[in-house]
Amino acid sequence: MFTHRDWGIAFSLMAILIVAVIVLSSLNLSLPGEKAPQAKRDSAVIVVPRRFGLALDSFNVTESVIQRNELLNSILELYNVDSNTISKLQSKSKYVYDVRKMKAGAQYTVFASKDTTHKVCYFVYQPNAVDYVLYDLRDSVTVLTGKRQVTARLETASGIINGSLYETFQKSGIDPALAMKLADLYAYTVDFYSIHDGDYFKILYEQRYIKDEPVETGAIQSAVFSHVGEKFYAFYYKPDTTEAGDYYDEKGKSLRKSFLKAPLKFSHITSGYSLRRFHPVQKRWKTHLGTDYAAPEGTPIIATGDGVVIESEFTSNNGNYVKIKHDDTYTTQYLHMTKQAVRAGQSVRQGQVIGYVGSTGLATGPHVCYRFWKNGKQVNPLQQTFPPEVPLPDSVMTRYAEYVLKQQQQLNTVNMGVVQTLSMN
Repeated sequence: MFTHRDWGIAFSLMAILIVAVIVLSSLNLSLPGEKAPQAKRDSAVIVVPRRFGLALDSFNVTESVIQRNELLNSILELYNVDSNTISKLQSKSKYVYDVRKMKAGAQYTVFASKDTTHKVCYFVYQPNAVDYVLYDLRDSVTVLTGKRQVTARLETASGIINGSLYETFQKSGIDPALAMKLADLYAYTVDFYSIHDGDYFKILYEQRYIKDEPVETGAIQSAVFSHVGEKFYAFYYKPDTTEAGDYYDEKGKSLRKSFLKAPLKFSHITSGYSLRRFHPVQKRWKTHLGTDYAAPEGTPIIATGDGVVIESEFTSNNGNYVKIKHDDTYTTQYLHMTKQAVRAGQSVRQGQVIGYVGSTGLATGPHVCYRFWKNGKQVNPLQQTFPPEVPLPDSVMTRYAEYVLKQQQQLNTVNMGVVQTLSMN
């Protein structure tokens, strides 16, 4: 039986428990395994739309595009920004983003106050879809740079050659920027000036998005180009986290070689290396120890290999030309330029622009005549075989083989002419 003392202890414990429950309830806590009670059932989190980190509902927002010959000061004057503020902005911007680099066609956004003054608080310039420059025009003018949040998806592109590579991309509705990347990737291994209708390509590449809107084409992850039945593979691979990645074939050999296949990215051969060719200007048969690539006037001409410019001159036959010594074995020459972009004595890198297509000298139309010397003798560059750069080390070949197999399996699943989105993993 309970004694008076026992009953007293029981009542005391009961009172402590009741007080504890009241305290827990007031703190909005819950017991383990139970959901915490909601403060208000009808409450909801309000997400305020933001752009460039600014709340859109706090301003009158105007978006526009810079017009031809339009300058920053003339744009801001349209929004009643005073000359003193514009002067401060231009001065402080020098060390962040030079306002003289602003170009026609680029977007800008104006954030103005919602009161009757409509005073401009922020001006944002976008040199491209990702980067932006924010000018804070409030009490003290400040200039900041930032990047919009970008997500990436692994996507596919494919096509069967009909005409040139560039034309095939256009007809297929594929971003031409991807054609440029593919041409750069295979510049050492595929002669795009001898591709045939029926050749095909498959590409796995990174497509970048901002809020589900495609903004730019990223790097190619892997690709296969089939030319006359022979498959040329390309795989981007990083041997370890401390080194930059590069492109290799299925055997781990680098796609890079000493010389590019051609001095132009997109063109077609109008006259090849020949010991007997009828000259269109001189109207007689003679040797043609170069390869002519036709292209629109002003098309950039690139150095096919590293070297030093030994001549950058004009002659009546060659027109404006550049000659490059690459080493004790190889020399190249580029004729009929509308103008040169390098001078004698200057070191150049493979792929560097050295001039622009023209029709100076003995030429019937805009083209570049590409000449190639080996050990002092002119030879056909398309018949030369150059060793690749350093291949992958044996220590990573097991991992690389596994990676190649996975990439090839993904390439095999690409349906010709169909855009697909794949897992980034």
